[in-house]
Amino acid sequence: MQRLPRLTAAEFRPLAEAAGAPQCIAPAASAVARAPSVERGRDAITQYACNACHTVPGVTGSNVNVGPPLAGMARRSLIAGAVPNTPEQMVRWMQDPRSIDPETTMPAMQVNDEDARDIAAFLATLD
Repeated sequence: MQRLPRLTAAEFRPLAEAAGAPQCIAPAASAVARAPSVERGRDAITQYACNACHTVPGVTGSNVNVGPPLAGMARRSLIAGAVPNTPEQMVRWMQDPRSIDPETTMPAMQVNDEDARDIAAFLATLD
């Protein structure tokens, strides 16, 4: 394997100046955020075990009602009785519930941005 030459700072500086500033490259198509998916949201509900504490229409889970049932989420005007029920606020709630309600018992589940948007899309279908 060929190695790069060892250069002193004084030798490297003119090379770097000649090369110019690095050019920014547009993100790859896969790096662009994709549209939320109701189907992936339904799957993520199980992946993050939301159904362990909440009853969720269309999702099999325990019958323990630690958290409130999620039926009718689309009709609710507020999330946690505190913020408007919008996709952005739902994502915020799932990722950091105590930022909305410091007294909540809902844990922060480390839901990533993509999954949170998918779950919000699914919950918005629950009339």
